[in-house]
Amino acid sequence: MSAQTPRPIRRVLIAGGGIGGIATALALQQQGIDSVVFERAPALRDGGAGLHIWTNGMLALAHLGVADQVAKIAPAQSECHFATSTGRPIGMYPVGQFVERYGQPTVAIGRSDLHGILRDAVTAPVVTDAEVTGYTEHPDGVSLHFADGTSEEGDLLVGADGVRSAVRAQLLGPQPPDYTGYIAWRGHAKMSPEEFPPGTFRALFGPGTRFTYYDIAPGVVHWMSVADGPAGGRDKGTPEQTLDMLRSRHAGWTDPVQQILDATTPESILRGDVMDRKPDSVWGRGRVTLLGDAAHAMSFNIGQGACQAIEDGLVLAGHLASPGATVTQALRAYEAERQERTRPMQLLAHRIGVMGSLQNPAAVWLRDRVMGLVWNRTFHSTERDHVAYGTRWNSGATATAV
Repeated sequence: MSAQTPRPIRRVLIAGGGIGGIATALALQQQGIDSVVFERAPALRDGGAGLHIWTNGMLALAHLGVADQVAKIAPAQSECHFATSTGRPIGMYPVGQFVERYGQPTVAIGRSDLHGILRDAVTAPVVTDAEVTGYTEHPDGVSLHFADGTSEEGDLLVGADGVRSAVRAQLLGPQPPDYTGYIAWRGHAKMSPEEFPPGTFRALFGPGTRFTYYDIAPGVVHWMSVADGPAGGRDKGTPEQTLDMLRSRHAGWTDPVQQILDATTPESILRGDVMDRKPDSVWGRGRVTLLGDAAHAMSFNIGQGACQAIEDGLVLAGHLASPGATVTQALRAYEAERQERTRPMQLLAHRIGVMGSLQNPAAVWLRDRVMGLVWNRTFHSTERDHVAYGTRWNSGATATAV
């Protein structure tokens, strides 16, 4: 049967069992489309970091039927504060206003907690210890190949296998992601509500380094320390020595930075080079497409990475369920729509990272004051360009609506 002849999609292959891959399986499930998820890790897990889920992400999760479960454990934020390392205010986002305007809050949650909620809602099989090595496209389907020599057949392939995607490497070439020039250390602190008011979010900017913190569950504070440095490095010594290094880096910073570090479990600290990519004009060919970090890797600087992966899954499922559309037509329509959405976010996240890496005292002084001057305008553009997109699902529109 020709790839240009519409027919029901019987089986979607999803490479990658992270948040994007699992959310896509759930979105396809809602549309009555079967899928199977392949994860290279021996066990399904999605890390111990924290996630900032903006209201547009919560609206997408509501459409997937899991927002209420997320809200039960994820602290809702009313204000997101930004300041210098000494505590001088730069600006504030009144994100609590989004509840009245859009019906969902902005929240913070542990990545593994969100991943678990999505996984529990999915009925599609998830195959672990399945390392993808490549694929072969046929006129009516795709064969996905694995390191153990086996293959699986499906009508199409979604590469949701992360920033170092094997699907992407075959599709677009083996170019590695771009190193941003800075490293993120992440950890968890145990603090009581009296020590750390629930729903707190604060990002602090210093010379060449930053510190961000927010609670992701009752009594659990997620923090991130960011500093410039060469790629590929490793912390020497014990986790306790790494924590001492971070205490020294942020000595003299405004409260409660030291209190958070003092309450941190050393073994919770993770170090990782921060990667992103420039926007690509091609995400797929034939019956193969990309999704999430495999398609549009962006740094954490605007808190939209997970939100965009979830949106990708919903929009893709909607296009695949569109009556009369062939597989290839649906995939190209999905890509065009999502490229328009994610391209400016990739660029904005990169620019903010460049500003956050400034070390020259004069440049830091100018950055902090310029950010303060344009803050209100920035917030309104963020709401207009990023958050309000989620109303497509809040209003009951289908995932293919413009």
